[in-house]
Amino acid sequence: MSMEGSGEEGQVKLLGASLSPFVFRVRIALALKGIHYHFIEENLQNKSQLLLQSNPIHKKIPVLIHNGKPVCESMIIVQYIEESWGNKAPNLMPKDPYDRAIARFWAAFIDDKVVPCLRGVFIGQGEQQQKAVQESVVNLLLLEEALRTNPCFSGKLYFGGDEIGFVDIALGGLSGFVKALQKATNSVLIDEENMPLLSAWMDRFCEADGVKEGMPDPAKVLEFISAMRVKFTSPPTAK
Repeated sequence: MSMEGSGEEGQVKLLGASLSPFVFRVRIALALKGIHYHFIEENLQNKSQLLLQSNPIHKKIPVLIHNGKPVCESMIIVQYIEESWGNKAPNLMPKDPYDRAIARFWAAFIDDKVVPCLRGVFIGQGEQQQKAVQESVVNLLLLEEALRTNPCFSGKLYFGGDEIGFVDIALGGLSGFVKALQKATNSVLIDEENMPLLSAWMDRFCEADGVKEGMPDPAKVLEFISAMRVKFTSPPTAK
């Protein structure tokens, strides 16, 4: 997915980390649009000057640099890609203003509600972790219900309709992380019985062209999550 290009597309760089679900969101959008770019792997323990200069406020990945201009925050970058390369199929945002607003609402719901709960499962332990699991399930069930009843999504292959769209990228970028998190914590976040539509959607999304080729290695994601959980949950060493 990381390809050197020429002309305008050759001026696209992505600063990120291969295992980051937020970086994966951007890589999906770039792949679906067929945009050539240069991927620069960041060491988050020793951030590059390019990253610090490109995102001086948050100092976080991902950062897309297009013709020397940085764009930060994963879903803002996805919107930027759609607006900058709107002539390239597929359309990542609906054409209808109302449908576009609905897509933005659910993408914001994923970042504002689902992601913090998943982070709680990731770093939590004991009762704190169980509460985060329960809250994650409650929020994921709302997405299941949206797939079932929302006219914008109901009966369609993806949240975006027949093709992957904005909400699919917001949630689907997290899919590898969610699967590994379930294994690492021995918890169930998305199960086929209680979330048949969401479960089927995730399987379909992960096998889609433009997604499966760039999916972070599941074994490496699991190894990373397990190692980080040891770090987060270990008691502080006595001095």
